[in-house]
Amino acid sequence: MTASTNPDILQKFLFDAAPVRGELVRMEATWQEVLKRHEYPLAVRHVLGEMMAAAALLSANLKFNGALVMQVHGDGPVRMLVVECLSDLSMRATAKLAEGAEIPDDATLRQMVNVKGQGRFAITLDPQDKLPGQQAYQGIVPLSDAHGPLSSVSEVLEHYMQASEQLDTRLWLAANDQVAAGMLLQKLPSYGGTTEAYGGAPAQVGETGEPLSEDARAQDLDTWDRACQLGATLKQEELLGESPETLLRKLFWEDIEATGLRVFEPMQPHFQCSCSREKVAGMLQSLGREEIESIIEERGHVEIHCDFCGQRYEFDPVDSAQLFTAPVATGAGDGAHQHH
Repeated sequence: MTASTNPDILQKFLFDAAPVRGELVRMEATWQEVLKRHEYPLAVRHVLGEMMAAAALLSANLKFNGALVMQVHGDGPVRMLVVECLSDLSMRATAKLAEGAEIPDDATLRQMVNVKGQGRFAITLDPQDKLPGQQAYQGIVPLSDAHGPLSSVSEVLEHYMQASEQLDTRLWLAANDQVAAGMLLQKLPSYGGTTEAYGGAPAQVGETGEPLSEDARAQDLDTWDRACQLGATLKQEELLGESPETLLRKLFWEDIEATGLRVFEPMQPHFQCSCSREKVAGMLQSLGREEIESIIEERGHVEIHCDFCGQRYEFDPVDSAQLFTAPVATGAGDGAHQHH
């Protein structure tokens, strides 16, 4: 394992004894870039940081070029939490609070976004180069399961992965004002089919292509159970305070000693916002000439701020008139909102 000078690192690993894979992520600079652009209450910062870590962990497993967008829509003082992660682990995040929302430091996920039980969690996979007719894939689950409301980001994601992907997944997430970090463990299908779609190795089958024997399946289960038990010993302070390399050695040293753990080249998450003047122009176009002209009449210009990075875009009367004469690249609102 090579040490990295970048404090932000995502480390993938795979157990050789069984189709179990894992990842550890620790982000300082990326997380700081999000925090310095917004003044969020403490409880919101913690949940958004955990979502950042989770989005990086899930995105790194996907074999596709595009954006993974993770959203929590709520009916409490926090209306929405959004994290976007691209294939190269460039990330951005934002939160929308209700007008005048007062959120105590110890507010839970339920108290912030699921007060009346109407909260929803969604993951959207949006390919960069869509084929004709291809749509973004979206999966949505409520913020509750058969046992009632879910109380943490990790519980919500474990529920989502089981419900939508049928994959046993365990997550440990932590965030404070310096670091967002997490670990993911996932049990891949151990016979029949393939796990290629999830960036894993081909499914485990015998020499003749037959499903694995009961003994082999029992070993798979043993490895999975043991990995989860070791994961459960992880303390939040360790996740936040120690490097992925150190945590790997601390948790899975037996597998490393027995060369039963494959460790891959580390990846580096980083902050990057994809907003642009062209995308904002496309969004203004979609509002229509009448709406834009009425804003110009009232204010003398149209001013747009990106919700993710705070970048300000101004369109004067000439710019605004050109929106409806010159061809403009269309784009979604892209997290921008207008100031009337």
